[in-house]
Amino acid sequence: MLRRLPIESNQPVVVFAVTRIAVALAALIAIVALGFPYDGRGVAMVAGIGLPWSVATFIMASRNPEAALHPLVAAGDVAVLLAIELVVPEAYGATRFAALFVLAAHAHFQGERRGVAIALAGSSVLVIGTAVRGDTPLTDDVLEFYEVVFILSAVAAGVVVGSLRTAESASRLRARGLSRRTIQAESAVRRRVAEAIHDGPVQELIGLDMILGSASKAAAEGRREEALALLDDARELAERNIRALRDEIVDLGPYAFEELGFATAIENCIPVWRRRYRFEVMAAIERVELPWDMAGDLFRIAQEAVINAGRHADAEAVSISLRTVGSEVELRVTDNGHGFPENGPLDASEPGHLGLASMRERAELLDGTLAIDTSDRGTRVLVRAPLRARAP
Repeated sequence: MLRRLPIESNQPVVVFAVTRIAVALAALIAIVALGFPYDGRGVAMVAGIGLPWSVATFIMASRNPEAALHPLVAAGDVAVLLAIELVVPEAYGATRFAALFVLAAHAHFQGERRGVAIALAGSSVLVIGTAVRGDTPLTDDVLEFYEVVFILSAVAAGVVVGSLRTAESASRLRARGLSRRTIQAESAVRRRVAEAIHDGPVQELIGLDMILGSASKAAAEGRREEALALLDDARELAERNIRALRDEIVDLGPYAFEELGFATAIENCIPVWRRRYRFEVMAAIERVELPWDMAGDLFRIAQEAVINAGRHADAEAVSISLRTVGSEVELRVTDNGHGFPENGPLDASEPGHLGLASMRERAELLDGTLAIDTSDRGTRVLVRAPLRARAP
């Protein structure tokens, strides 16, 4: 499908239009400086067609950049060059150079498929026009060779420049999707934490205040045994809320990786994971000096894998290992759960589930690779990334 790729800024469209004017003016100045060669045909064509067309495209690009990206504008550029070449066949080389510039620029704005189509169509039109005119300063053999090189160069420019534009657009769209998912995930976390604190610790602390009030009253009235019992209830309630708040902190992830390190962060989380998901967690972690941001991304991947095993796979045991393999660091998280289907709840395209998508994106941020093997016997998450030196 020959679909034009979206662009983020319209400024390059205006710059392209300004460049057209600059090229036309430069050509006009060169013709005047050379003493009006070609019997005045050159200055007439550039001043009468090339420059007005360039000014018109500049006005269009300034007022409506989207209109300036229409394929008819590319057709207009080719038509102007063809008209100049038909009237001034001696300017064969100049029109070919200008055509390569114009076709490559349009390939950038249109993307790979449209860019190649425009390059092929534009170069073919110019070659056919030259063949019909039949009056060039070149011999037939040399002309045929130049025409073949011209078409190949135009198509190659369309392929290379268009593919770069396609890759740029894909990266931009992917970054935009990542930002959107990150915002959605942050909002979901904020809402969940607010609900958890409101329904849990806030209500419990209200009860704690009432218990302490009763204990104070009992102590003031000399009912010592009752006051001590109430204080024991208050202590138990406080400990329960401390555990709940620590669990919430673990879910948010430790942010002090500069001091904690990956191994300490995992060790601190293991008791919470065991209590929450009721499975055994084993860790074999090599003491590796990791940059804090790398430790954070690896921890997040391991945390997501453990959460998936507990929430979705009904695993009974999870193992986490971190080691160095040559110049790379390898993180491996395995579980003995039932795995998940190809299009299951962990699929990256499933709305509201960021599991695999966030793991993949974090692995790519580390310039690493993520491999996930799953079956009814369990799931293995394997991450390998180049080991960077720890910042001083």
